Amino acid sequence: MTAKLTESAIEEFAIRLLERLGYVHLHGPDIAPDGEAPERGDYAEVLLAGRLERAVARINPHLASDLRQEAIRELQRAQAPELLAGNEALHRLFTEGVPVSRSHEGGERGERVWLFDFARPENNEFVVANQFTVIENHQNKRPDLVLFVNGISSPIPPGSCR
Repeated sequence: MTAKLTESAIEEFAIRLLERLGYVHLHGPDIAPDGEAPERGDYAEVLLAGRLERAVARINPHLASDLRQEAIRELQRAQAPELLAGNEALHRLFTEGVPVSRSHEGGERGERVWLFDFARPENNEFVVANQFTVIENHQNKRPDLVLFVNGISSPIPPGSCR
């Protein structure tokens, strides 16, 4: 008789593989807004804001806190009604840094806030969350696994989860 392969067994196997690659495993219900260790304010949020803030500070220590916070707000606003346009906007922020400006000697000076450390990958934080519930447009979505780098996950397109 052969053992039956279940969805939960596959999920657990994937988590263990990701842990071997350096990901930290978090149980989605534990970090939910009403969980034991909440990491987001409501179920519509897909960013782990505290982790993102710490990563941005770690990667950009030379920049003032207000510039780092401005970059995080820009990331949160980077939404487009069409999936392709939204993905392109996020890709630019991820690969080119988030443009911010500051006053410098009577003028404006442009800076880039980096969300990921490409030069030193070990400076990034990798998380796998299982059973991560998102409520969008009154629809519950709960993918088996969501991957985060520095508190950032890819957007979950409508209708992509059960």
